[in-house]
Amino acid sequence: MKMVNREPGISAIVVCFNEEDNIRECLESLKWCDEIVVVDSFSTDRTVEICRQYTDRVIQRPWAGYRDQKAFAHSQATREWVFLVDADERVPLELRVEIQDALKRFGADYVAFSVPRLVYYLGRWWWRGGWYPDYDIRIFRHDRAKWGGSDPHEKILIDGKIRRLKYPLHHFSYRDITDHIARINHFTAVSSRELSGQRRCWRWTDSLCRPALRFFHSYVWKRGFLEGFPGFFLAATAAIYVFLKYAKLRELELREREEVERGRG
Repeated sequence: MKMVNREPGISAIVVCFNEEDNIRECLESLKWCDEIVVVDSFSTDRTVEICRQYTDRVIQRPWAGYRDQKAFAHSQATREWVFLVDADERVPLELRVEIQDALKRFGADYVAFSVPRLVYYLGRWWWRGGWYPDYDIRIFRHDRAKWGGSDPHEKILIDGKIRRLKYPLHHFSYRDITDHIARINHFTAVSSRELSGQRRCWRWTDSLCRPALRFFHSYVWKRGFLEGFPGFFLAATAAIYVFLKYAKLRELELREREEVERGRG
């Protein structure tokens, strides 16, 4: 990645599309950063209008996938440190203070910091059920990171030492159950296509064992049962996610087989 001359500081980067319900609170929690860079995929709501109230670095770009879109946002940052935040996330005061302190105290020895994420959903903060702490690298030196992984599980590859922070990033992942189910449908389609592109073959165990293991992990191992019915719902939807991902992989295999057979005919 080509480097440019930059002043020490921190650039917040946000990738978004049609996030008018979330983006104001997100950007409000980032006003302390030296720079905010927003990469928008041509939103059709008021997202861009709201973003321009907080920064003049609003760039519109066609959607290129999670990894490539975030890599592009990274390339547009001009400060020494980059802070990646999703549009449905907020930076509480405790985390802001911890980040600023960590950069001063440990910035010379570490090139990245990972933060826990705490989800708010169904009227509660999810400390149990497998969603917390979900550590993720979010703060990194501009010139010591690059992007890898595959959609929708892109990841930041770091050249150097990483330190964990204590306070969580607040994540408002789903508006309601309808939104949750819609996102499961979307992300399982993306994941199945990625598996197919990697020439991954479907197996019966993918549909029989993996969903059951995911349910056990969330409901029993991560104590989701202590949350009552919401804990059961969380575990069930986690299992459904896994089941649908591999069911869609199987569907892609069968569709490809039919196309090959039609071609032979």
